[in-house]
Amino acid sequence: QVQLVESGGGLVQAGGSLRLSCTASGFVFDDYGMGWFRQPPGKEREAVACSDWLGTGADYLDSVKGRFTISRDNAKNMVYLQMNSLKLEDAATYYCAATTRWACVNWNQEDSYKYWGQGTQVTVSA
Repeated sequence: QVQLVESGGGLVQAGGSLRLSCTASGFVFDDYGMGWFRQPPGKEREAVACSDWLGTGADYLDSVKGRFTISRDNAKNMVYLQMNSLKLEDAATYYCAATTRWACVNWNQEDSYKYWGQGTQVTVSA
């Protein structure tokens, strides 16, 4: 049974940091690129970052470049999203997802992903 379980969300002040974690099971983790999406309240879900299978290549949403870092630990079947200098507009439900391939091809499109987690909430206060 495939599972992606996110954790690490919570309430943080603007300018603060959070690290999200995603634990994967039920599939061969290092065969897949991994991504993070987010969905702010009342808005559409958008891709935030993607890491290739080895963790050596990554793509980012322009608005998070320089603030967010995606990383992965294939030995632990985990992917992380380090979020620094958080802004009010970063508040959202964050989802991790496994791509359909080992690389981040068309990484910002939802149909490039095969498995999805249930999400973790990030709230940013002023």
